[in-house]
Amino acid sequence: MTSVRPFSRGVWLIWRVPEMAVRWLLAGLWVVTLLAGCAGHVAKESRPPPLEPERDSAPLVVPPGLEQLPDPEPRWEPLSRSGNRSPYMVFGETYHLIPTAAGYREQGIASWYGQKFDGRATASGEPYDMFQLTAAHRKLPLPTYARVTNLENGRSTIVKINDRGPFHADRIIDLSYGAAVKLGFAEAGVTRVEVEAITLDGPPLRLDAPILASTLTEGNGAIWLQAGAFGNPEAAAALKQRLAAVIGERSDAARVQLLLGADALTRVRVGPLPDLIEASRLQALISFSDFGSVPLIVRD
Repeated sequence: MTSVRPFSRGVWLIWRVPEMAVRWLLAGLWVVTLLAGCAGHVAKESRPPPLEPERDSAPLVVPPGLEQLPDPEPRWEPLSRSGNRSPYMVFGETYHLIPTAAGYREQGIASWYGQKFDGRATASGEPYDMFQLTAAHRKLPLPTYARVTNLENGRSTIVKINDRGPFHADRIIDLSYGAAVKLGFAEAGVTRVEVEAITLDGPPLRLDAPILASTLTEGNGAIWLQAGAFGNPEAAAALKQRLAAVIGERSDAARVQLLLGADALTRVRVGPLPDLIEASRLQALISFSDFGSVPLIVRD
């Protein structure tokens, strides 16, 4: 019996050692996993909060000489094909453009916009360059040249208004960063200004002015706006849908219709319209809304 016990105990120990090693190994892995989970939990809790929405800022490097930027030379330009729709809505507010910049003069608060918008398209379609002398206005036709005077220090500059904004009730104009430097309020952020539109020689720029795109003939037939004529009815239906979206609430008074002519072409027309004045106004509204083409004024 005594000779067998050491041998049996040795066999038992040989079997127990692997079993104990496995248990210690599993216990160690459990501890490591627990610590890793805790570490992950701590790391998650210690992460910085999400970044705030992008804010505008001054450029990191300010080119020298912005204070002496030469005024742009005002020149007659046609109304831009985008940015002149009236009325338009931003942040739930509806804005109406004034039909002409002639005689416009207003005093109020000016602000500036800079790096956040640099290189992006303006409402008129031109890229924004924060080092040029430009501005944004809520209601003047685009483009409009205007003289802006800082009423706090008497400095003034000419800017080209080619964008929409600022959409804050207490401000009347948003100037480029370069204009703010030239007027001496870039660090303050805002200042009191006077904005005076510059009248230019050339065809009058009026949002309600008739556009000379007509095949109107003499007679007493109904007046229409014709946006296109298609051999493919599906293409005509697609254009009708786009046109109806453009004229919006006016679609009840001036319906977009598909008319099949004797030549088998499907015409996309708006009307019938009461007179040439109404046709011209509706034509201007469509052409200033990024529709892509100017519909013709026609008569039956």
